[in-house]
Amino acid sequence: MAVSLTKGQKISLDKGMTRALIGLGWDTNRYDGSADFDLDASAFMLGANGRVRKDEDFIFYGNLQSADGSVRHTGDNRIGGSSGDDEVLVIDFAKVPQDVQKIAITVTIYEAEERRQNFGQVSNAYVRLAKMNGENDMEGVEQLRYNLGEDFSVETALVFCELYRSGDVWRFNAVGAGYAGGLYALCRSYGVNV
Repeated sequence: MAVSLTKGQKISLDKGMTRALIGLGWDTNRYDGSADFDLDASAFMLGANGRVRKDEDFIFYGNLQSADGSVRHTGDNRIGGSSGDDEVLVIDFAKVPQDVQKIAITVTIYEAEERRQNFGQVSNAYVRLAKMNGENDMEGVEQLRYNLGEDFSVETALVFCELYRSGDVWRFNAVGAGYAGGLYALCRSYGVNV
């Protein structure tokens, strides 16, 4: 049975977990205007200083896999709102370089300012971590779930969670922090050249 987390809660992952599926989902409210929502999941592979080691450590719809193959984005879903996960990231812990201390999982709204959209117009957002039973298992066995119950109003970017090293164990941190400025602001914060 999956553990349901609250904001700020941290939990160690099963030491036997070699691959994890990070599924993210959301719904958009019906009163959100004429433009479609396009939410995008991303991962930032961070060193001890909290910044990417190089720009290629930013995994998103324009760079679907890290150079070492440890983090992979399965593709951009431009409509969302489906049942189940809207976007998925896969992490192979055995391949994550030792100098990567943290992997931040984020979601941003594509062209949020132009479309006048924000996370106040998004509901039922969640992130789940599932243990994969092989490289091609795209459902996994759910271990953790964090339902983002916060009410955001002007935010256009969210850090859903972080996976971080604690000695030889990977831990999950339910962050749930919102930011204005969208993907650009996150990239600047994590040291990606934009």
